[in-house]
Amino acid sequence: MAGSVRSREGSSKVLGSLEQEILDVLWKRDEATGKTVHADIKTVRDIAITTVLTVLERLAKKGYIKKLKGESVFVFRPAFSKEEFAREVSNGVLRDIFEISRAGACASFVDALAETDPLELDKLSALIEHKKKELAKDR
Repeated sequence: MAGSVRSREGSSKVLGSLEQEILDVLWKRDEATGKTVHADIKTVRDIAITTVLTVLERLAKKGYIKKLKGESVFVFRPAFSKEEFAREVSNGVLRDIFEISRAGACASFVDALAETDPLELDKLSALIEHKKKELAKDR
């Protein structure tokens, strides 16, 4: 993915709760004005529109969302799909953890996956086999 999330912000930066809520609104709607984002978030928390607009601007500067000129107001849309974003952030976090302990990180990941969704272990196994074949071709 060109211009990855990791290169924009670094994997150790975790989104704040409001940033996450705003991204969730944009992923759900595909695009929205600041006023629409504010209205959606206001249903779950008391917040000023200026706060939402400020965070939208920050997310745009970080490259997480795109700010587009609409007919009379700016429209915001996610720069990445939810899946792309999750994959990039996960990749960065895992790389940072691997620098500490590859074996421990792998074991913890498999344990966590087994606890949360044991069926995903089969998918993980298939992904590992696919990657091994891919790497073997490159040799």
